Order: sequence, then structure tokens, then C-alpha cells
Amino acid sequence: MSFASVYPHYVAKAEKKGRSKAEVDEIIRWLTGYDQAGLEAVLEDGRDFEAFFADAPEMNPARGEIRGVICGVRVEEIEERLMREIRYLDKLVDELAKGKAMEKILRSG
Repeated sequence: MSFASVYPHYVAKAEKKGRSKAEVDEIIRWLTGYDQAGLEAVLEDGRDFEAFFADAPEMNPARGEIRGVICGVRVEEIEERLMREIRYLDKLVDELAKGKAMEKILRSG
């Protein structure tokens, strides 16, 4: 599944709750180390989630602090690396949509 095919759903989920595409992009950049131009290139080239995460410039080491349940599964207990990275992103977008402050979402405060 391409990252670009799921990205609009992340944005729609955030916007439905009064948050912005810019905030979704900030979360993705924080998690993966992509800059905005790199993120836009990924959205255009259609790479799948595996390549999206494998090619990420620098996965944020603080992502290990992401805890909680997404789709009925505790993210910190997911053993398969790719699925855990996907669920980290899902959880961050969920937190954004639930109104959590960006500094809390980005584990900076």
C-alpha cells in the first residue's frame, strides 16, 4: 500500500477535528526526519509504507515513548517493525485529532 494513498486519510481525520494538514506534516517530519520537500517527493513518487520508513532520513528516537492502543492493539507491544512504525504514525495522528497539544504529541513537554 502506498503512503500517498493513506496520507489524505490522515489529513482528513485531523481536519475533521479542527486540526490542519500542516500539523499532520509536522508530525510526519518529527517521526521520520523528512523535510517538507522530501515528504512532498514521497507523496508524488508513490512509494509503499515499507520504503517510506526505510528511506526516512532519521527515525526519531523518542518514538519509543509513544504508548497506547490503536486499532485495539498496544503500539508498544507490536513486534513486527514495519507495523509498529505505521501504528506509531497512526497513534500520533489520533492524538492530534483528539485535540492533544503539539508539544505533547511530539514528546517535547
